[in-house]
Amino acid sequence: MAMAPETDKAAPAAPRGSVRTRSSLRGLALRWDTAVGALLVAVVVVGLGTTDGFGSGDNLAFAFNDIAEVALIALPMTLLVVAGQVDLSVASMLGLGSALTGALWDAGWAFETIVPVVLLVGVAGGLLNGWLVTKVGLPSLAVTIGTLALYRGLASVALGSDAVTDFPRTYADWAVDTTTVPGTFLTYPVLLFVVLAVITAIVLHATGLGRSLFAIGAQEEAAYFAGIRVKRIKLLLFVATGLFSAFAGIVFTLRYGSARADNGLGFEMLVIASVLLGGIDFDGGKGTLFGAVAGVLLIGVLKNLLTLNDIANEVQVIVTGLLLVASVLTPRVIAAVVERRHRRAAGARP
Repeated sequence: MAMAPETDKAAPAAPRGSVRTRSSLRGLALRWDTAVGALLVAVVVVGLGTTDGFGSGDNLAFAFNDIAEVALIALPMTLLVVAGQVDLSVASMLGLGSALTGALWDAGWAFETIVPVVLLVGVAGGLLNGWLVTKVGLPSLAVTIGTLALYRGLASVALGSDAVTDFPRTYADWAVDTTTVPGTFLTYPVLLFVVLAVITAIVLHATGLGRSLFAIGAQEEAAYFAGIRVKRIKLLLFVATGLFSAFAGIVFTLRYGSARADNGLGFEMLVIASVLLGGIDFDGGKGTLFGAVAGVLLIGVLKNLLTLNDIANEVQVIVTGLLLVASVLTPRVIAAVVERRHRRAAGARP
């Protein structure tokens, strides 16, 4: 998935038009992030003006908590896509985490023991994905399509078609939207997401590791020869997505009070749509965490607004699909138009 890097270190003989083109493309990425943020604000304003109850504390708590699992998984997914990789097995790992939580609870395990076991399974799943990509050399898209089916199948083996309920009230109350941080409309899963988002933003934009991720996504071979441990970093990213996905399975189980093998079915599309909508380039090497978070919030707010207006779930899926297509297509169309204009301007000069 890695493509040519965007860099100002052009050959001395490069025409001035090519430099302007690269500068314009970087500016385009920044403007896309800003546009998504502006669109989020616009949707919120429309919702406040047209839909009763949209701006209430209870509804906002529900709306944000409703996308808590997607938001949590989107954090490591952003880092992974920036590095030019993707993990389509995240929703299946969520389902496996949920199924294991239910199966172990039903077997009489203490919940405090279940949590680390489920997280270790998430780490193992991420290691498998990362090993197949970095050691065997398979493309991440093909690998995670396979493990998508594998992990969902393991979830069915663990729990079958049963549903397990009656989890400890202390933990269940932590995850529901009726329990908020005092003085705010933020639930505890959302607060955890905010803290992790700040940490992720620092890692991506203010550390050497973050710069390495952009370098790997822009030009993996050049990053390797620059001394970056490409395989190790990619392996750790897959481990992170597995870990966060398994944890999201626990949160999902507690939030709904039910462990099922099919929990989180289709969530991979929401996660990918959120990340790409926020301007993270699917080819790697470009994007910001702000854009990814804005994409998550935009999808969550739209979903809530459509639900309040009694729009069918099938229509909501269509809207998500259209946003995913638009998030991939629109920046490329605009970039192609900008580049063509610069080429024409460069050719018109004497």
